[in-house]
Amino acid sequence: MLYVIAEQLGFPGVLNLIRYISFRAGAASATALLIGLLLGPWFISYLRERQGKGQPIRADGPQTHLAKRGTPTMGGLLILISVSVSVLLWMDLKNPYVWACLLVTAGFGAIGFLDDYDKVKKAHHAGLSGKTRLALEFLIAGFATWLIVKEGTTNLYLPFVQGPVVDLSWGYIAFGAFVIVAFGNAVNLTDGLDGLATMPVVIAAIAFLLISYLVGNARFANYLGIPHILGVGDLTVLLLAVVGACLAFLWFNAPPAAVFMGDTGSLALGGALGAVAVATHHEFVLVIIGGLFVVEALSVVIQVAVFKRTGKRVFLMAPIHHHFEHKGWSEPTVVIRFWIIAFILALAGLSTLKLR
Repeated sequence: MLYVIAEQLGFPGVLNLIRYISFRAGAASATALLIGLLLGPWFISYLRERQGKGQPIRADGPQTHLAKRGTPTMGGLLILISVSVSVLLWMDLKNPYVWACLLVTAGFGAIGFLDDYDKVKKAHHAGLSGKTRLALEFLIAGFATWLIVKEGTTNLYLPFVQGPVVDLSWGYIAFGAFVIVAFGNAVNLTDGLDGLATMPVVIAAIAFLLISYLVGNARFANYLGIPHILGVGDLTVLLLAVVGACLAFLWFNAPPAAVFMGDTGSLALGGALGAVAVATHHEFVLVIIGGLFVVEALSVVIQVAVFKRTGKRVFLMAPIHHHFEHKGWSEPTVVIRFWIIAFILALAGLSTLKLR
């Protein structure tokens, strides 16, 4: 909004700073952080009053989690409000890529909200049916991918390979939708311990804001041999807003958590990262950078598949962070070690930009 106003005025004086993506991205991050920190205490108190018993805790989970009963959920709304307000304030409103990614963020957040609301209302950890959730997610992700395809290319790119591998044509919509939905649910599955999902999301967002900036710059993209997509650089505004909002949320979510982000936040954040990966055509790099989320999701898939076939469990409990809890790791130990892994994977993913 401020960009449009400054543009209409011809970027006079100090408003000329708004012309630069780096300034607007930094301003969006600061705005989201400020909104989250200022709104957080009141918002958490409101959730606690409205929800009563808070998020239902699984009886078959780690026994240490039973002490978390009464902690309010839906804290992801705080992230969504912070991100949405700051992005709309500082983005170029004519940029279709930012709108597509915002659509996924808000849409997945709405689905997560309905799921969280159902859990709180029923006082049970089961929310919306899996089929309903997936159908809604694919609908939103498919439309967002179509918006992206309209403006860009349908070529598929792979790490370590220079240039496009294949043109998927309109089949890219199905591929892009799968990436967005899969990553949204991967982050959702990771959100099981205080702060576990938040910091890896921050790390992945920082990695992808660098990728977005490079992909949006013709000179850097040509030098690195990565696709150049005009306008994608503005996604740095969204990504730094996510970083600011997540840091503000982590202030209240740090152990012992005063609030859980719930599906409202985890689905939205995962969907946002998936949408950015699709917009920048770095879907397979996302698998590396977000490898922690991928492993968490795969641990659930493997556990369910093997148990249905043999009646035996591969892990003591899935997702895999609960497996390590059952092996005797304390919650802070699991969280911090997983953060370290997320950081290492982000560096590994960024290294693929030059190895082509």
